[in-house]
Amino acid sequence: MSTSDSKLMRGDIPRPFHVLKARQFDRPFLDYLCLLTDTIRKFDKTTAGLKYLQSLLSHKRAMLYFTQPSTRTFLSFQSACHILGIKSSEIRDASISSERKGESIEDSLRTFSSYVDLIIMRSPVAGLCDHIADLLDATDRPVSIINAGSGPDEHPTQALLDIYTLNRSFIKSGGIEGKTICMVGDLKRGRTVRSLSQLLINYPGIKLIYSSPKEFNIEADLKKMLIEHKISFEETDDFIDAIGSSDAVYMTRIQDEYDSVAGASKAVDTSKFRMSGQHLKYLKPNAIIMHPMPRREEIAPEVDHDPKAKYWRQERNGMWTRTALITMLLGVDNHIALPDF
Repeated sequence: MSTSDSKLMRGDIPRPFHVLKARQFDRPFLDYLCLLTDTIRKFDKTTAGLKYLQSLLSHKRAMLYFTQPSTRTFLSFQSACHILGIKSSEIRDASISSERKGESIEDSLRTFSSYVDLIIMRSPVAGLCDHIADLLDATDRPVSIINAGSGPDEHPTQALLDIYTLNRSFIKSGGIEGKTICMVGDLKRGRTVRSLSQLLINYPGIKLIYSSPKEFNIEADLKKMLIEHKISFEETDDFIDAIGSSDAVYMTRIQDEYDSVAGASKAVDTSKFRMSGQHLKYLKPNAIIMHPMPRREEIAPEVDHDPKAKYWRQERNGMWTRTALITMLLGVDNHIALPDF
């Protein structure tokens, strides 16, 4: 069995060696991850619990290779490493590495793999994480790769924490199954939208509403996937109707860093796809509002104080979900007692 193949853990749920794409995860994995995350969070309540978590992987090292700007994802992964006792190092700018001297990114990452047990990567280059994982799998010292965001195509760990947030928010109303999720904004280039959509196909009865200007509609390949999996979805530019029909509203910013021509996104009118305090009256009583952050003008600060706003909780959930994920990749999740598993 190669390192890319799955190994088995509790309940015969596959343990991945790499985390590269959202579609690699199925419903049993998602349910297990949510339960594991809930359990790990309980250790945060006591000093003894935190010390126990720090002892689990104190013999491991990680490299955070983030060559695309990041605040939340970087800090949540760094914090997750610290929670588990992992010693971490970082590169935030390729221009101060040997790549500045002409070293290939492949050689750079193979060098890093000689020093660490886990590489967490964020890059503006689509598909780079997959490429590096394949490269290292062919060496005599493969290490796990976590895709922490690759260009406009994938952000699997954001999608995992989004699923965890949705699961916790709907725990008293039957869970995620049967819910309507509305995604708003730059859906064409939003990698969080793509990855979350791929995970939501695991929940029967789900309906997806994509609300955006036509210039930012979802791509054809995502539509094809939804049709193949018989997922009910619609596209609309009627923002108010869309949010009023939904159990969760997932706001996103305009991804203008991917403009082929500088400033091109400014030519698109996005003013009616913004959430203000006035829009709260249109939402269902138990609806929630999410955002992968960072935000610009798409959610007014006045919304922050409403109990429907879950995006700050969503950010903290990211740290704990990524902590749980790392325990799975490095094989210590079985040291954490789960209730009724």
